[in-house]
Amino acid sequence: MRVIAGSYRGRKLSPVEGKDVRPTSDRLRETLFNILAPRMRGGRFLDLCAGSGSVGIEAISRGASEVVFIESSRRACSIIEANLRTLGIESGARLINRDVLFALQQITGASAHFDIVFFDPPYASELYDQVMNQLPTGNLLAAGSIVVVEHRSKHQLAPAYSNLATYRQLNQGESALSFYKFEADLERLPPTSDF
Repeated sequence: MRVIAGSYRGRKLSPVEGKDVRPTSDRLRETLFNILAPRMRGGRFLDLCAGSGSVGIEAISRGASEVVFIESSRRACSIIEANLRTLGIESGARLINRDVLFALQQITGASAHFDIVFFDPPYASELYDQVMNQLPTGNLLAAGSIVVVEHRSKHQLAPAYSNLATYRQLNQGESALSFYKFEADLERLPPTSDF
C-alpha cells in the first residue's frame, strides 16, 4: 500500500493486518481522488472508519488543510499514528479513537463544517444508514460538501438521506463508491453509474 499522488507520492504505508480489515484498494483510491481533485486543495476532510488511514493520508498528500480520522479499533489507530509518524506529518491531522456514531456526536458541537467525508465501514456493517442519517445534522457538513461511501456493489444505499442526495455511483469489481452532495435545497438527480 502506498500514497498515490501529491507531496508524499510513492511513500509506503503500513496496512492493518487481519481478515476483518478490508483496505480501500490503490486502484479505487486513485479513482476516488481523481474525481475529488478539484475540491481537495485547502479542504477539510473527514475519514470515517479510517482503518490504516490511507485515504485520509492521501487527502493530506493532495493538499487538504485538515484531516480528521475516526477509527474505533485501537490497533488500527496505532497503525494510523505510525503511518503519520513515518511520513513526518505533524500538523493538519487529528485522530479520534472512538465509535463512529459517538465521535460524530462529539465533533458536531465543534465548528466542524467538513468539505469532504469518506465513509468506509466493513461491508457487512449495519452502520451505513445510521451514519448517513447523522451526517446532515448539526454543523458537520459545509454547504456543497461531498460525502463518499464505499460499499459492496451489490448493496444499494438510499438515494437520499435528508439533505444528502446521491449524484453518482462508481463500481469497480465487488466495490462501489456512492457520491452524495449536501445542500439545503438540493435538486434530486438520478444517480449515474460508471463501470
